[in-house]
Amino acid sequence: MEAVIPRLYASAPEPLLFGRSLNDRAFLLAREQGNLLVYSSGTVAADAAAIRDLGGISRQYLNHWHEAAFGIDRIAKTFEAKLVCHENERPSVSAKGKVGATFSERHRLDDDFEVIPTPGHTSGATAFLWDSGQHRCLFTGDSIYLREGEWVAVVLAGSSDRDAYIRSLALIRDLDFDVLIPWIATAGQPFHAITDRANARRRIDTILARLRRGEDH
Repeated sequence: MEAVIPRLYASAPEPLLFGRSLNDRAFLLAREQGNLLVYSSGTVAADAAAIRDLGGISRQYLNHWHEAAFGIDRIAKTFEAKLVCHENERPSVSAKGKVGATFSERHRLDDDFEVIPTPGHTSGATAFLWDSGQHRCLFTGDSIYLREGEWVAVVLAGSSDRDAYIRSLALIRDLDFDVLIPWIATAGQPFHAITDRANARRRIDTILARLRRGEDH
């Protein structure tokens, strides 16, 4: 596992099956209340010894069902981690692994981890906001991801809802965070972005303008 910032670790990159120029990663949040794994990647199980040294995994949260194709079966066999996703994602996620719990509304886990449904990319896409003590880290899956360093969205024919996506991006724009951590990023490029309130709002406003014009990224 690669240290990203204090208490946050990234799995090794994995080429995305449907976009070979992109890599996916999962992220381990080291917490006294129990470590969390956000997203999924086929490289996680190979880091089993390092993850156990860091305290293991108590829960794994998925942003949306596309991640279920990337290692959740091997993660379940390697760690005793409850798999958690939005209720709308359950049918597709269950085809790949056992879902331990679902949610449908915005809520907190303990006092540091907030679950924020952000439908649009898929109907159950969800962002996660973690207060590490030093940073406020926002995990957006690929509702917002990094392409050549640019913040972009992706509207998918048949599974995305543009209007819902626009509403969710407006919600994300108003969140207080200083590190953006998507599920995917261009291979060989930074896979997270240090930001501030003004920069984040400007970049998300740019995405919103593109989606409102009918563009898909």
